[in-house]
Amino acid sequence: MTPTPDLLRVFGRIGLLSFGGPAAQIAVMHRELVEERPWLTEKEFLNALSFCMLLPGPEAMQLATYAGWKLRGVAGGLLAGSLFVLPGALVIAALALLYTSHGTQPATQAALLGIKATVIVIVGKALWTLGQKALSGPAAYAIALAAFAAIFLVNLPFPAIIAIAALWGWMRAAPIQHPPTAWPQTGTSVKTIAVWVTLWLSPLAVLWFLGHEGLFEMAAFFAQLAVVTFGGAYAVLAYMTQEVVTTQGWLTTGQMVDALGLAETTPGPLILVTQFVGMITGYSWGGTALALGAGLLTLWMTFVPCFLWIFAGAPYVEHVLGRPRLQGALQAITAAVVGVILNLSVWFALHVYFTRIVPSRPGALSFPQPDIASFDPTALGLTGLAAVLMLWLRCGPILTLCVTATSAWVLSLI
Repeated sequence: MTPTPDLLRVFGRIGLLSFGGPAAQIAVMHRELVEERPWLTEKEFLNALSFCMLLPGPEAMQLATYAGWKLRGVAGGLLAGSLFVLPGALVIAALALLYTSHGTQPATQAALLGIKATVIVIVGKALWTLGQKALSGPAAYAIALAAFAAIFLVNLPFPAIIAIAALWGWMRAAPIQHPPTAWPQTGTSVKTIAVWVTLWLSPLAVLWFLGHEGLFEMAAFFAQLAVVTFGGAYAVLAYMTQEVVTTQGWLTTGQMVDALGLAETTPGPLILVTQFVGMITGYSWGGTALALGAGLLTLWMTFVPCFLWIFAGAPYVEHVLGRPRLQGALQAITAAVVGVILNLSVWFALHVYFTRIVPSRPGALSFPQPDIASFDPTALGLTGLAAVLMLWLRCGPILTLCVTATSAWVLSLI
């Protein structure tokens, strides 16, 4: 059994170095867990990654949790998953508190413009990479375009898009040709599910008993969000924006754009943007104390189910991966996610390049329409700078974010 100090050292380093999105984070884990020490074989790592991609939630954080579970059981999984999230959560907490007090200052807004311009390139690069992997034929392209149209033009909720894509992929997949092997008998699975579901949803009962309607609604929303976050944070951000900005009115569109930009500057999973949203909302309701409480609440509702999925499903990895219909559903979901991320890219770029967006509603459609007179050429120039740094000079996202934020600040002074 792997010694606990070794787990602390290795997964602590992974958590601190987990910048750059899931692909970079998974590469760091592969180097640490497969290449530099014989903790996981190549097959074990790839099977675990495939399993985590089937699950809702941040696949990199779940992969770390699975690796910890494989090495030292539930205690190892808790340690590895927590260390992956904790550094980024602390940074997000500090950024959110600074944002509440300095977010409207001109220097801050200028630096944020540079960060948001870089995020356009980061999201576009992620979209291109995912599209190359996920769109392997005409059917996949059709699903992606249909998903984009459904969310951009019709405002169809993200969970509905995922459900339709999963059903389509499930029905079109080839059935199992040979009788599947029996599922392993794991007597603790039902107990594991019961314990973790109770832990996960207990804040809802407490908040309902205390009568805090706002925090109860927040907890319920992020619990729902944790179940539908297939395809990573980029896919679910469009849905989160629909609910947080349009339906609930917790944040303004500008604050939501800032939240995504700042979340890109931290280590850990991008879905930590939920913590930022919770803290800004909590601050508007009751100041710093409620901001910290709301941040902890969103972290709990977002990440506790990740432990549930791993601890309940880890014994069945090989059996799950052998089901063609599940694979078909996953492939269709992944294709739909490409379309949803394309929607996020367009939405985010519109709100960075134009200071005024008006809703256009021709017939049954509804989509954002920019006011051409409000175009910001500085934002476009900063995006070009970020593209040169990341795509041509191969600079990392953190260095690029620092350069563009500084450049935007200097331009604001000029």
